[in-house]
Amino acid sequence: MVELDVPDADALAAINDVDVADFPRFAFAERHRDPPRVDDVAAATRDAIDAIPALDALDDGADVAVTMGSRGIHDMPELVATAVDELRERGLEPFVLPAMGSHGGATAEGQREVLEEYGVTEDSLGCEIRASMAVESVAEDDEGRPVPASTVALEAEAVLLANRVKLHTDFRGDVESGLAKMAVVGLGKQRGAEEMHNAAISRGLETAIRERARILFEETPVVGGIALLDNAHERAARIEGVPADEILEREPELLEASADLFAGLPVEDLDLLVVDELGKDVSGSGMDTNVIGRYRYAGEEEPDTPDIGRIYARGLTPASHGNAIGMGLADFAHEQLLADVDLADTYTNAATSGEPARVFVPVVTPSDRATLELAYSMLGVKDPADLRIAYVENTLEPDALYVSEPVAADFDARDDIDVGPRFDLSFDAAGDFAFGFDDD
Repeated sequence: MVELDVPDADALAAINDVDVADFPRFAFAERHRDPPRVDDVAAATRDAIDAIPALDALDDGADVAVTMGSRGIHDMPELVATAVDELRERGLEPFVLPAMGSHGGATAEGQREVLEEYGVTEDSLGCEIRASMAVESVAEDDEGRPVPASTVALEAEAVLLANRVKLHTDFRGDVESGLAKMAVVGLGKQRGAEEMHNAAISRGLETAIRERARILFEETPVVGGIALLDNAHERAARIEGVPADEILEREPELLEASADLFAGLPVEDLDLLVVDELGKDVSGSGMDTNVIGRYRYAGEEEPDTPDIGRIYARGLTPASHGNAIGMGLADFAHEQLLADVDLADTYTNAATSGEPARVFVPVVTPSDRATLELAYSMLGVKDPADLRIAYVENTLEPDALYVSEPVAADFDARDDIDVGPRFDLSFDAAGDFAFGFDDD
């Protein structure tokens, strides 16, 4: 918990003469899409396993590690459970290996608890979850840095990676977030993630991921991976098995397909974006940088779109356990967000990722009303009625949002967006929004 002497609303209101009564009306809007979706996740997972021939060569009773990361991927628990069942039916001994870098406070028990929150337990799986942060170096990269790998993974006879392939939140390249990164950061645990990000400072993230993944595919028992591509509704659009020796060649094609499915904001020009919650279960960076148009990562150019003037983060997801990485991507933060921050977990994640800017503390405000009044002085918009504002629940769900009148007027002309009736801004007794995502 972070304790701050937050200024009261009256003190902030004295900064300018604007009143929220001068702000535009709002409306609830929802974009509609019909993206591709896997009809049967279990069947698609079994087909993916069939595509990895090295699994057929294993002896009966062989230990097989199936990785699972820390992201809140809707269909991943079913995918992992099906993989465990299929491997067991083949006469193998599968177990689940938590593979999530420094998440869960960089502790074995913390990572086990992360899986439990997704309903993934030894009872639900019918197999062991072998959680450990122990690693050993299996080689060195070209700069002489160690390449760590989980000792649990090294003791297994085979490792089956499972991860979502998607745009990374730090950089652009042919290999971003996917099976290769799962090997480097997931199997590498906290030490592997830290070494990768340190190497990336001088060589770039894509180079660091590619080089280290190639080493790990040679030096560990990784036999392949199951790649999941999400659609705009956070459901599996594709599930594909890839043998280990094909991952670095196949992943760029999967990444391109994933980019076509990406769910960004339905508006690219905003003065203020309000995000109800950020969190590690939403994105590795708290807020998906591809949605908000900000990287704030050393050496990476900022994206051109979307063009968002300021960002206000209201809260932190419970599943983050106080890890507030990503709050530094915002300009304003509600005091409740800061009250929920665990600095130890947050700084551990920042040290592992190598970018302190993402945990800088934004301007802290006591209420939503105070934030709007304060933000007006930092937006450069002469008439408050012209403010272009959007309010989303989180960056995983950008299709359902509240928007100010100027944005709603743009949406009225679009066939893919339904816009509700306009309403005046309203606040509760504490000065926070009297509307939100539990009410629509």
